Amino acid sequence: MRRIGIMGGTFNPIHMGHLLLAEWAGDEAGLDEIWLIPNGISYMKSDQEVAPAQDRLQMTRLAVEGNPRFKCLDLEVKRSGYTYSYETMEELARVYPGDEFYFILGADCLFTLEKWKHPERLLGCCKLVAAVRDESAMEEMAEKKRELEQRFGGEIQLIPFVRMSISSTEIRERIKQGKSARYMAPDSVLSYIEEKRLYR
Repeated sequence: MRRIGIMGGTFNPIHMGHLLLAEWAGDEAGLDEIWLIPNGISYMKSDQEVAPAQDRLQMTRLAVEGNPRFKCLDLEVKRSGYTYSYETMEELARVYPGDEFYFILGADCLFTLEKWKHPERLLGCCKLVAAVRDESAMEEMAEKKRELEQRFGGEIQLIPFVRMSISSTEIRERIKQGKSARYMAPDSVLSYIEEKRLYR
């Protein structure tokens, strides 16, 4: 049985913070593989300027090259309409019944989990791995974890994580202003953005 971490997101664009979180969670939770899944149309970000799904998919593929533990999947990009995490995780659980899945997210997402589509179904088919960026917030996160487990069932694992201020929004803004985003995202991703003239 493989222990597989799943990390979804808009990845608009994918950056070093995403990759570090995936690698960190893999070690902390003892995962064999981490699969990154760019979403197609996020119902949470439908009002934002988002690069085409195929471009975000290709940037994610470029970003994971060279790491044998990482893989990029296109299943949400191929799905029509809004994409929901519980649907993706239920599909993976059906296709790979012999594997154990861990859904990786930032611990701050625990405070909005009730607003997600069917959080009880998400927790019913995988464990959550929530990265806590501020050690002083661990107690507050632990209380929220217990509350969510009681309400929705399932299991949530909290892991400590380094504070990083890199964001996709900041990268897009710097590119728009003609500034360098070097060291914020992999060189291959930045080259792709330049080639396709994204975020101009």
